[in-house]
Amino acid sequence: MLTAVIIVVHVIVSAALIFLVLLHSGKGGGLSEMFGGGLGAAAAGSTVAERNLDRATVACAIAFAFTTTILAIRLQ
Repeated sequence: MLTAVIIVVHVIVSAALIFLVLLHSGKGGGLSEMFGGGLGAAAAGSTVAERNLDRATVACAIAFAFTTTILAIRLQ
């Protein structure tokens, strides 16, 4: 039962991680370009939204690593 819950959480975290990584800006795209801040973001550096996106991505990556480790231990 616990393994099934961890698998469900792992799948949700995986999808969220993919979504968050795709929101990051590449060469002039991403979140800043989506909201029309392409020129302003280049002059001002990283915006609050981009820093929060970075934090959410790191938190999701940590959760992904944690669920991967737990699944590897439980499925041995």
